[in-house]
Amino acid sequence: MKILKLFLIVTSVLFSFNAANAFDWKAHSGKTITILMNEHPVLDGIRSLIPQFEADTGIKVKVNALAEDLYFDRMEVNLRAPKGADAHFCPMDATAFNQFSDGLLQPLNKFIANPNLTDRDYDIEDFPAGFLNATNFPGGPGSSYYCIPMSFESYIVFYNKELVNKYLDGKLPETMDELIAMAKKVKADSGGDVAGAAMRGLRTDTNIDTISGLVFNAWGDRSFDAPYGVWFDGDWDNPRLDDPAIQKGLSDYAGLMQAGPSDILSYNWNEAGNAFCNGQAAFFADASLFGPWFETDDCPVSKGNTGYMALPPQEKGGTSYTANWQWGIGMGANAQEKEAGWYFIQYMTNKASEAVIGTFHGGAGRLSTWENDSYTSTLNPDYVSATLESMKTVRTSVVPVKDFNKYALEIMDVILDIHGGASSEDATAKGNANFKAM
Repeated sequence: MKILKLFLIVTSVLFSFNAANAFDWKAHSGKTITILMNEHPVLDGIRSLIPQFEADTGIKVKVNALAEDLYFDRMEVNLRAPKGADAHFCPMDATAFNQFSDGLLQPLNKFIANPNLTDRDYDIEDFPAGFLNATNFPGGPGSSYYCIPMSFESYIVFYNKELVNKYLDGKLPETMDELIAMAKKVKADSGGDVAGAAMRGLRTDTNIDTISGLVFNAWGDRSFDAPYGVWFDGDWDNPRLDDPAIQKGLSDYAGLMQAGPSDILSYNWNEAGNAFCNGQAAFFADASLFGPWFETDDCPVSKGNTGYMALPPQEKGGTSYTANWQWGIGMGANAQEKEAGWYFIQYMTNKASEAVIGTFHGGAGRLSTWENDSYTSTLNPDYVSATLESMKTVRTSVVPVKDFNKYALEIMDVILDIHGGASSEDATAKGNANFKAM
């Protein structure tokens, strides 16, 4: 009898505990939330799931979407307004760090850790730590995430199979030096009609992520300290652009630019991507997320004619290294419906939704998604292999210090000096001096 009574008491306690901690997707039914996004393939995927989200949660979603060139200004206005959107597309880089530094972002950990607010199957640890740590900022509460990854890009090499066959007898580079030499050969042998490589050559700080990929590849497996990144030696007063590995990475970038078209100094990501899409370049070293686009009808020349490979290592048979950049989703400190906003964030980043949204952009952030046939079957198998290879050694390109963009622009200036004929030693020495002056 005592055993039965004890069993009933324990059962009652467990039932009460579970009831008190039961996650309910309908908990915020009847509420309306506003989402601020830029037009992007991720948003296309989200739009495909919003009707189901509204049915599953009872939450009505209003989407405020803008072109990317307008989005960043509107995002800043939104975050600084008395009342802001309930979730927004979050660039997981120095932009988010500056917003964090100004107290504009809402930490998400209290939502993640609360079983009343987060489905037990959400599994935050399914995201690589290196991805999540991009917004685990120095000086913030311990292990606080301000954005959840939605789309990542690593930096790989795309090649035009027909042009490689025509000018290089189908041979692919096994080192970075070979890649540069082959790209220059294509340009020379075609009389300049075909660019050896399409690269971002425009003077802008936004090139820093692609640049970081090539620099990390030259840096190898050496560690570097957060938050200083590879660019500073453990202190903001100790820039090291003149480190031989950094010199090599910046020279590699400049070398590929030298194999580019005559107007490469006007090329941003869209001009470089379109040049490869239209068969105007043999190689293209840039974001992995271009891959799915190159296989669409919008790119009839590259569709079915694109090869994919990780950045060639510095030495034959060596290891390739690269960087990554991410778009995520987060909320401002001024969000009005924070719990309902978190429901939207977790719904659009859970395992089931990511496999759907990922098919729109090809850069799913969860490890499990890359093992999900419903996702990988929509992508070129060689693209999947190259991207997975790059993920093995990927590091974030984010340097969480306020106004890093001015340093990023100086790094681009070093590349432009080398591209123009300066030695890497002279160009990086000049860059180091400018870093110290900042």
